[in-house]
Amino acid sequence: MDCTHAIQLGDTRAVVSEFAAALRSLTVGGTELIEPHTAFGPPPLAAGAVLVPWPNRVDGGRWNHAGVEQQLNITEAAGHAVHGLLLTTRYAHAGGGAAAVTLAAPITPQAGYPFTLDTSVEYELTPDGVVVRHRIRNAGAGPAPVAVGAHPYLRIGDVPARDLTLTLPAGRAFHLDERSIPTGTFDVTGTGHDLRGGVPTGAGTAHGCFTDLDVDGGVVTTSLRAPDGRTLELWQEPAFGYVQLWVTDYFPGPDGPVDAVAVEPMTAPPNALRTGEALRWLLPDETWTLTWGLRLSGG
Repeated sequence: MDCTHAIQLGDTRAVVSEFAAALRSLTVGGTELIEPHTAFGPPPLAAGAVLVPWPNRVDGGRWNHAGVEQQLNITEAAGHAVHGLLLTTRYAHAGGGAAAVTLAAPITPQAGYPFTLDTSVEYELTPDGVVVRHRIRNAGAGPAPVAVGAHPYLRIGDVPARDLTLTLPAGRAFHLDERSIPTGTFDVTGTGHDLRGGVPTGAGTAHGCFTDLDVDGGVVTTSLRAPDGRTLELWQEPAFGYVQLWVTDYFPGPDGPVDAVAVEPMTAPPNALRTGEALRWLLPDETWTLTWGLRLSGG
């Protein structure tokens, strides 16, 4: 049984998987803008997945709520709970048309997260890319902590990932320990984490979490630029106050591992359930709607 939804607007096309509501393919004028994958089931390396009710890691899967220690299921070899509760969930189709699709999935009370949420994500194509809208409603009887992220791996056609120039408008980055857990922040000026002027992908840091993001025109914009001038922009509303960057050499391409770059908009940093940083506490029946997107220009 097919678990994907194909949408099209002119020469902009996308494929969305019901597993993790993951964006599996996005092309504009035949140019692929994300690393595609074709596996049935959960996306490899969380490719394109929606991360809710927290992105990234919770240290040891443990956090405290109202004086009671909560223990989440451990889902990463390093001993953390990673990327929320819907990474292996098959979402239900909840509407759409030729150029848009909405997928929805509930979160019910479970080990380490005793709350009830209704979640959905809408992918709406534009002539130059896609707009992604997340909606989270607290369907429970008390306040619920929520953070949201997305995990796209970006590309510009067949240009090798390390031939792209990355610009990320962040003034601060997190110190990450050997287990990728934050231990504080620092000013990126004069360090390999300063990506504001544009650097070859991977020439600066290959793994980091960034904040103190520059807002221009009402959004934060991270870009990848190809040598021929084509530029892919990932824009995010200021509610997404963090960006996680990961450059890897083992993304599962069709002919074996390839280099890939993940640029992940997040509303909270790693370990937010434990630290409380930037968590959104939704009141009963309150809905949170937030948006990001991708657009291609130039060339």
